[in-house]
Amino acid sequence: MNDIEHALEWTRQPVPDVFHELNPSQQKKIVAYIENLVSSKTDGFEELYHAIGMIVKYIPHFVVIPLMVDHIKPQIAAGVCRKMSVEQAASYANDLPLEYFSEVSRHLDNQLMSDILSKMKKHRAEKFIHYELQHHLLHMLDIAGHLNDHMLNVTARLVTLPEHDDDLVNHPHKEIIERLRGMQ
Repeated sequence: MNDIEHALEWTRQPVPDVFHELNPSQQKKIVAYIENLVSSKTDGFEELYHAIGMIVKYIPHFVVIPLMVDHIKPQIAAGVCRKMSVEQAASYANDLPLEYFSEVSRHLDNQLMSDILSKMKKHRAEKFIHYELQHHLLHMLDIAGHLNDHMLNVTARLVTLPEHDDDLVNHPHKEIIERLRGMQ
């Protein structure tokens, strides 16, 4: 990964090929422009997330959950989740449809996701882990690096890992895969 790709990694978007044709000074100016543009267009979002988090405390889950799923994009729901306590976020996570929560989880920090999973109902946390292992294995391995021993054991029980060490030589999740193998 070169400097511009590293600088724009947070966007989770591929860097346009034309950016690689620019000299390093021009690339830095483009990155600064993008960061300033995003900052100005998202100014106030954190306060909005906090306000929504405060409001939903007083609305029953059976009202909030359908509204959230139908009208709030997962990225926004993740922003609200970051402003809640782990216990409150886990409470909502227990009631969200699995696919929607999976989308939300991809916008959350891996440590926060680990904390939420540890506070969720056992059955719901296991269903989430199983779903992620089937549909977003690398994402679940990223989260697994932060899980407590109990949740890591659940993950080890549900995951199918590569059988040959040759498959892991340069794998970015080599350490966590070896830990999971040791638990199987």
